Amino acid sequence: MLTRTIAIHYVTAALRGAVRHGHDVSALLATAGIPEALPADDRARVTPAQYSKLIQALWDALDDEFMGFGPQRSKRGTFPTMCLLAVHCASLEGALQRGLAFYALFDVRPSMRLAERDGVARFALAAEGVDDPDRFLVESLLVLWHRFSSWLIGRRIPLRGVELAYPEPPHAAEYHLIFGCPLRFGAPETVLTFDTRFLRMPVVQDEAALRRFLRNSPAELLSRRDYGADASSQVRRMLGGGVAGLANVAARLGVSAPTLRRKLAAEGTSFREVREQLLRDQAVASLVRGGESVEELALRLGFSEASAFHRAFKRWTGNSPGAYRTGAGSQ
Repeated sequence: MLTRTIAIHYVTAALRGAVRHGHDVSALLATAGIPEALPADDRARVTPAQYSKLIQALWDALDDEFMGFGPQRSKRGTFPTMCLLAVHCASLEGALQRGLAFYALFDVRPSMRLAERDGVARFALAAEGVDDPDRFLVESLLVLWHRFSSWLIGRRIPLRGVELAYPEPPHAAEYHLIFGCPLRFGAPETVLTFDTRFLRMPVVQDEAALRRFLRNSPAELLSRRDYGADASSQVRRMLGGGVAGLANVAARLGVSAPTLRRKLAAEGTSFREVREQLLRDQAVASLVRGGESVEELALRLGFSEASAFHRAFKRWTGNSPGAYRTGAGSQ
């Protein structure tokens, strides 16, 4: 299981708009299969499936694809309509310009724009008039437009960088997992950048593909975390595929062990940390899914005894495996 779990910060941030509009948070969490006590621990994690269900529940409850954060609703169906317009364009540039022009008809906030200069495309958001203290909506829109663009041309668009017009938050470590590129906080504006050559690439999707795409989108796009081509993502995929040990992983990647260590350090992580994150995510997914005892799970993940797994899981999430499984199963 290679899909990354999602920090509880994004659950509590997503719920702020619903709370503001008087909706029952307990019911929303229950719909998503998220234990009601989980948001109280800032180390807790949820699975992508739980997060996707939460986003869908928020859209349904608020009839708002902006989840209560904008000055006015973006009613359900707005995003699919934009996609339908964009998928008939010849190039990604045309698709993005048409999509942005469509949203501009509604005078929505945050406002978005696309520009290019010296071979660099800049997709910028201005969040004036948005009551979004966690910058949840702004960051979700950046992720959504990037991944929708990649889907349109049938290949992942590597980002050159992401600039964010606010100070570095406590959960900044999550940003690399989301964007997989250099980050800059305290920038003049919020913008993601990529090579303009991708703007010239043809749209390769059609209406039939769009219908399939929309079945689980954009919730599934927002929940997807493990799609990068950086060293840590490559190591994670190797470990998830059964390759064990730093030396073996480095050899499979065609580099020396010291070179791999340096690459991981440059990304702000280490081989041990990547391995721990993978084990944590596998454990959370199994406990939410059920069907496997804690002892069986500990053995499968390579722990010599269940007590060692208990200690590790408490360190990762702030909860014991038993409490986490009971809470998830009670929803």
